[in-house]
Parts: sequence; C-alpha cells; structure tokens
Amino acid sequence: MLSILAAGSIFFPGLFLLSKRFLKHAPGIKWSEKDAVIVSSRLVSSVQAIMASSAGYIIACSCKDIIEDQHWLTSSYILFAVPYFVYDIYAMFLCYWYKLQVKDHEEESKAKSMRSAISGYLRREVLMVLHHVVMVTVCFPVSVFWRRGKGDYFQGVMFLAELSTPSVCLGKILIQYKQQHTLLHKVNGALMLVTFFICRVLLFPYLYYAYGRYASIPFYMVPLSVPWQCNAGAAFLMAPQVYWFSLICRRAFRLFTGASKHKATPSTTDSEPKTSPLPPANGYIPRETDSH
Repeated sequence: MLSILAAGSIFFPGLFLLSKRFLKHAPGIKWSEKDAVIVSSRLVSSVQAIMASSAGYIIACSCKDIIEDQHWLTSSYILFAVPYFVYDIYAMFLCYWYKLQVKDHEEESKAKSMRSAISGYLRREVLMVLHHVVMVTVCFPVSVFWRRGKGDYFQGVMFLAELSTPSVCLGKILIQYKQQHTLLHKVNGALMLVTFFICRVLLFPYLYYAYGRYASIPFYMVPLSVPWQCNAGAAFLMAPQVYWFSLICRRAFRLFTGASKHKATPSTTDSEPKTSPLPPANGYIPRETDSH
C-alpha cells in the first residue's frame, strides 16, 4: 500500500516538473514560467484522466458479477491516484498565483502577499478544493476499506467519469490564450458538453439502474434498498457535477450564440477601457466579461 502511495506521490509532481522544464527550455519552445506552469498542470490532469479511464474500463469489463467480482487494479489505482488530488490543489494554486501576478502587473498594482493570494484562491476555488479534500479524506477510505472488496464494478464505472477531463483541460488552455472563436474550441466545447453529461451527470443514475437490474428491483426502489450512506455519498458527489454542468451549458450557449451576435451588433465601446478578469483555475465558471 505504502509503495503505491509513494509511486503516485512521485509520478504526478514529477511529471509536472518535467513538463514545465521541457516547455521552458526546449529549443523552439522556451515558454515563460507562467505558460509552462499552466499547460503542465493541464497535461498532468489529462494524463491522470486517461489513466483512470483506462483502469475503469478494464475493471468494468472484467467484473461479470457487479457486486462480488474483484479486480486488483481497483484498490491499486485508488492508492496511486490519491496523491494526485493533493498535488492538484497545489497546482491549481500555482496557476492562480501566476495569473494573479499578470493581472497585478497589467493593473500596475502592488503584488499581493502570499496570504492574501491563498485567501483569494480558496474563495474562488472553494468548491474544487472541497471536492479534492473529500476525495482524499472520505472517498479514499470508503473505497479502500469500507467496501470490503464489494462492488469493484461500480468503482470502475466511477473511474470512467474522468473521460471528460481532457476536453475540460484543453478548453481551459484555449480560453487562457484567447482562442474562444476557433473551430477547435467549438468542437472541443461540444465534446466536453457531451462527455461531461454522460460520464458525470448520468453516472449515478446509471449506477442505480445497474444495481436495480442486478437485484431485480425497479429503478425507483433502489434508493430504498441500499444503505443510506450510499444515497448520501451519491447525492454529495453528484451535486457539484450538476452545478458544473449547468455552468458548462451556459458557456456553450454563449459560445455558439455569441459569434453571431458579435457579427450582427457593431461594437460601440472600442474607446472604453477593458479589464480582464482573472480566469478561474477550475475552468468551469463562466464570466460575462470573457474576451471575445
């Protein structure tokens, strides 16, 4: 167990540092520290998502009995991935910190102290930080110890939720570099909308449906047939997914309707000063003042 935790603790921060170093020093690239940090953090998130999704697919396909069958990869990948959520809290802060420095420089204001930066980061990213903390302090012990080897199939299906992460990460990079109106951004936005809805919003209804078929009970009776802890956990994990999906829908609506409005309505504020808000590190929150 400790060796797997140690491997994850080395792999994810190590991949981040290697990627950042490559982007800063490779011939023909030599990006700034800020750009290298932001892109490297998205890369690590995408790699983790691909690994989790692959593990989930293998586990789900291997478990014929969705309650009793076990696969060694289930607990092993949980242990390996736990350090990622700790690392990602720090990586998101680094992204926020560098964006904050650029914003302060543009506004010719004094650089904010580390304490105020941390406070601002926690206020802006409270939901994402809380999600990561719960994954480490609640979901990890529940998945490894409380299940007692039952329901590896369900755990594998939950890993598949990460299928939406690469498109989310690419979308954040395109927004960061003002590529909102490219074809790539539109295609990626549509892919993110579909994968997020299927892999995250429909995830828990599907798990209830699968258990209903296994136990030969109607779908609506499943919540009354499983332990209350399962219902509470599912509700707690699904709530932020529904919230984030609503924000993605708002951004998608603006993406696919904003271009036509922009062409139809001539700009009358060219002489007005524009301010660029600090983009959120989690990439889900839409802003009315996003650059177009």
